[in-house]
Amino acid sequence: MTYSVQQIADALGCEARGDVSLAMDSVAEPADAAATQLALAMKPEFAERLGQGAARAAMVWQDADWQDLGLEAAILVPRPRMAMAGITRMMDAGPGYGTGIHPQAIVDPGADLGADVHVGPFTIIAAGARIGAGSVIGPQCYIGPDAVIGAGATLHAGVRIGPRVRIGDRFAAHAGAAIGQDGFSFVTPEENAVEQARATLGHAGDSKAQAWVRIHSLGAVVIGDDVEIGCNSCVDAGTIRPTRIGNGTKIDNLCHVAHNCIVGNDCLFAAMVGIAGSTTIGNNVVFGGQVGVTDNTTVGDGVVAGGASVILSKVPAGRVILGYPATKMETHLDGYKALRRLPRLFAQVAELQKAVFKSGEKD
Repeated sequence: MTYSVQQIADALGCEARGDVSLAMDSVAEPADAAATQLALAMKPEFAERLGQGAARAAMVWQDADWQDLGLEAAILVPRPRMAMAGITRMMDAGPGYGTGIHPQAIVDPGADLGADVHVGPFTIIAAGARIGAGSVIGPQCYIGPDAVIGAGATLHAGVRIGPRVRIGDRFAAHAGAAIGQDGFSFVTPEENAVEQARATLGHAGDSKAQAWVRIHSLGAVVIGDDVEIGCNSCVDAGTIRPTRIGNGTKIDNLCHVAHNCIVGNDCLFAAMVGIAGSTTIGNNVVFGGQVGVTDNTTVGDGVVAGGASVILSKVPAGRVILGYPATKMETHLDGYKALRRLPRLFAQVAELQKAVFKSGEKD
């Protein structure tokens, strides 16, 4: 589908200049843009590459001299990444899963599908499941008994939704995501080495070898509106009460939210974040890639944790943290700088020792 420069600008709430009737059929980076593609040149360093392509129109920064860049039309954007969100949404052709209920899908007669729900091949929807209007369920998905998914959801290929899971509107789950499976919760008939080590902070005592017994997960998962879960990420069912994910939270690929966790609104978790069981995460929390959080702790609102940080204790609201164990970012960086100075410090101490010993020999 094609859009005029003016149509694109109107959709983004931005100002268009030049020949705003030019038709654009897609977007491209400046050096690769063809004449019918809108070049994304929203920083001066990107705009330098416009001459390598054939772009006639581009999205540029707010006060750019677009005519000096050789363009026939331009869209001036005050916040480039926000404009990126809008233009990519506008140009996205979608997953192409088709419409209607595929003949190779299995939908239990006891399931309730809203208007305009599309179900792909080899998908199974169990008895009592309810799916809101306008949802797209891709191929090879599974939606368990009595699960509820709100309107406007998109489940990509291979998503698994467990029994009794409750999900709000406009949910998106990418390939392989699993929501509401059993949590990782086991116990032994007698006190085990892990319990003794936790109680003593380091000693396993005289515990004996025992078999592990599963504690079953009865609590399912409750997810709010506008939540997105990435490829092969898992949100485990709670033991008695449900695991909860708040409105607007976005979770990247290969993440794990364990049983009984409570995650607030509008959080952002990058790839390979792992949150252990019974932990509470506040609102607007951001975790970089590979952040790990111990069990039974609390992370306050607005916390930002840098990549690969390991959170072993409670974090107050608004703190920016880094490291293993995670501490205030400035504290961690000061320690890291001091660590890098150690070889030089050791060399200085060695020189001092030599000087002291020589002085002692003269005396």
